[in-house]
Parts: sequence; structure tokens; C-alpha cells
Amino acid sequence: MSKELIRLRNICMAFDDELVLDNINLYINDKEFLTLLGPSGCGKTTTLRMIGGFTRPTSGDVIFDGVRINDIPPYQRQINTVFQKYALFPHLNVYENIAFGLRMQRIPDPKDPTGKKTVKLSEEEIHERVMEMLDVISLKGFEHRKPDALSGGQQQRVAIARALVNKPKVLLLDEPLGALDLKLRKDMQIELKRIQQQVGITFIFVTHDQEEALTMSDTIVVMDKGSIQQIGTPEDIYNEPKNAFVADFIGESNIIDGIMLHDNLVQMYGKKFPCLDGGFGENEPVDVVIRPEDIDIVPVEQGQLIGTVTNVTFKGMQYDIIVDFKGFKWLIQTTDHSPVGARIGIKIDPDGIHVMKKSKYSGMFGDYSSFSEEYDEMGDANLASDEEESGDEE
Repeated sequence: MSKELIRLRNICMAFDDELVLDNINLYINDKEFLTLLGPSGCGKTTTLRMIGGFTRPTSGDVIFDGVRINDIPPYQRQINTVFQKYALFPHLNVYENIAFGLRMQRIPDPKDPTGKKTVKLSEEEIHERVMEMLDVISLKGFEHRKPDALSGGQQQRVAIARALVNKPKVLLLDEPLGALDLKLRKDMQIELKRIQQQVGITFIFVTHDQEEALTMSDTIVVMDKGSIQQIGTPEDIYNEPKNAFVADFIGESNIIDGIMLHDNLVQMYGKKFPCLDGGFGENEPVDVVIRPEDIDIVPVEQGQLIGTVTNVTFKGMQYDIIVDFKGFKWLIQTTDHSPVGARIGIKIDPDGIHVMKKSKYSGMFGDYSSFSEEYDEMGDANLASDEEESGDEE
């Protein structure tokens, strides 16, 4: 069983009477890779800074290894931080950048029986620990290079090594991949997870990028407007979102108004759909989440629902198809091409339907009328509108 290392208890934070964090309760285990995920302004970086000691909560407690640390300054915490701007010393080479913190560090003098005297680390120990870190970040042979001779990914790894060389118990990472190009960012997602597993300490990662969170995390904390919306594994967050905000923020989702007739049967568009969900009241209004990849396109006569294709975008391995069902636009991701204007049927297996309780986010997400810039120029907005009213199945 994992040991709890950090606990945030009833944390509130206000700036100029504006509540930024609203009663945050969270625990983080030792050796866990936890990601704080959410849009800009949701409070994730403020939460990270509070753990690091850069910000003090207005109320509540930050507990580290069983001890309240609200009043302990950052430099006295067993926590280091890597920011988006790596802040490497341009005049120092890779070796000296990593060794910098070790040269500042003092340890008890082994020759002093009182234990009061301190000494600097020996050059031999500094060399051993720097070389160990270079091996961890796969940059052996780069010791004498200056930061401006390194790629963005290499600079980031040096910043991580500099933070890890002092052997903290926790490493905080505040959107460290934001400055990298797409391919390098994907490579570094795998590299960061490898480093975390190799050094065996807790990583707390902040991002607004869902792919980063799903790729690297043991646990994801989804935040919005200063509150935690859901905590869970990547699989739980994706497959079992708690509300429409989480469903929309993690992956693409069609979110439709439905009525839970009874356990394992939900109604949409007046039609009944078998599902695997239960625990709702009879005839309870609900939000129904259907992921684009869980929808099968079938001939019209075989469809549970029938709609009209309004836009098709080729994405390489798949097509993103927008389909109008009685004025509500669904996104379908498929390897099968359907031309704009085609009438299609769809089928959804019971395990492709996820039912959620109504929330304050209900009705805010899930319609792909304005999915993204690439869909801005959809075909005729009123494509077959008369046909839709008269032709779609009730």
C-alpha cells in the first residue's frame, strides 16, 4: 500500500478578495506521478506553488510527511521545482549547472562529535552525484556544453537534473513542456515518466494538455474555477467522467440530454438505448456521454439514430465527421469515409454509453457546431434542414 506523503486539507486561497482555491482537499502518495489538469485560471499553478512554499494559503493546512509546513520557507522543504522557463545559468556548462546546488549545500561535519559544525560536499561526491544525474537524463558526454549549445529538450533535462541532484522527496513541474515543439513534447512525456520511475520520487505536474496528463500520470486531478472536479487514474477519468466539464476537457465527447428510464436503459431523442449504468432514479434527467470513437456508422435502415453529415476532415489515421441529429452536432471518429450531405445511421454498443448526473456544467458542452477553427467553414448551416425536421427518426 502506498504511503501518503502530502495532504492539502481544506485549502482556500484568495487574492484581493477573489477566491482562487475553494476548499481543496487532496492527498498525494510517495513515489506517485500526479498531474493537476485544467484550463488557465483554474488554480492548478497556485496549488503547486502552495506545495512548494511560494504561496501561503489563506486558510487550511499543507501537511508534508505528517508535519504541517504552512510556515516553512521553500528552501527548507524537501521539494524542488522545475518551471517552464528553465533558468539555466548561460555562463556555466552542463556539469556546473547541475553541480550548482550541491556547491551551495552544507552537511554535518563527520569529524564534529557535537553535530553542530557543517562542511561543504567534497568535489569527489559532487562529481559522483552529477555524473549519476547525467546518466539518469541520458546526457553523459554533454558535461562541457553550454546551455545555448543544447536543444530545448536537452535544456529541460538539465533543469530536471539540477532539481533532482539534491535528492528532494518531491519534484514540482509547472508546465515544463510548454515551450517544446509537438514531436519533442511527445518524446519528453515518455522521458519524464522514465526519469520519475528511475529516481523513485513523487512528481507533481501541472498542465492544461490532456494528452500529457493521460500519457504520464498515475493520478489525474481535474480542476476548474478553483475546485477539484474529479480525481482518478487516467482510465477512470476518461472512461467514467463525473460531469460534463470533465467529459469535455478529457478527450472529445458528445454530451446529450437524456432520461434514465431505469437501470441499464437510457432514452435519447425519444429512443431507448441499453447501457451499463445504474443507480439513478427512474425517469431522472441525465447527461449522456458518447465518445466519438465509440460510434459505428451503419446503413440508414440499421441505425439507432439517423443524421446528415455536415463536415468531413481527414486526420491521417481517421476521419473526423460532424453529423447533425435534429440540430445537435455530433463528432464521429472513424476510418470509414462518408461524404458531406450523406444520410447515415449510427449504432452505439451499451459499453460506449456513459451516463452522468446533471451538474452546473450541463448544456455547456458536447455540441460540435463550432468544434474548432478547421470546422468553422462548415457546409450550408441549414443543410437539409427541412429534411432533418421531417426525416430523422423520433
